Amino acid sequence: MTHGRHVVLSGCSGGGKSTLLEELARRGFSVVAEPGRRIVEEELLGDGGALPWNDLAAFAERALDLAARDRASVAGEAGWVFFDRGLVDAGVALSHATRKPLITLLAPFARYHPQVFLTPPWPDIYRRDDGRQHGLEEAVAEYERLHDAYSKLGYEVTVLPKVNVEQRADLILHNVGITAARAADGRGRGGGR
Repeated sequence: MTHGRHVVLSGCSGGGKSTLLEELARRGFSVVAEPGRRIVEEELLGDGGALPWNDLAAFAERALDLAARDRASVAGEAGWVFFDRGLVDAGVALSHATRKPLITLLAPFARYHPQVFLTPPWPDIYRRDDGRQHGLEEAVAEYERLHDAYSKLGYEVTVLPKVNVEQRADLILHNVGITAARAADGRGRGGGR
């Protein structure tokens, strides 16, 4: 089972996914923010027990649950929905932390659009912050796990070029078959989450 209009933006942490999601929202598409960032924000206000640098398994379990709820919340939308990470990303993190098979973790969930877009490591824009405390080397290792997992799961992986956000958004829309006219006529309308 798949949802043909749910498209995932994944890849290297700090590679420009959030900026790209903002651009797609600006163009009128429904978007879903990264589960991990939302969890980190909550955890920084609480005891921090499920922060990825404190307990990766607890963090990844929460991310998988939140990504599932995100999918459910947009299941009825007729238009295109773009996700900053999602179930596969959370599953990869949980599998990495626990050694549980990824295919087992993802079995209950519908697949996304067959094409996934990955932001590659981009040292020139990578920044640490309160929610991203790992270094670039760890981000690259995560990127490699994600690239491998999406490929093994049968997704068509497109690594986005290191160009400006407008060009990246144009490439994504073109690759999934959304023309400027279709985007403007309301089929891409929606709000952010």
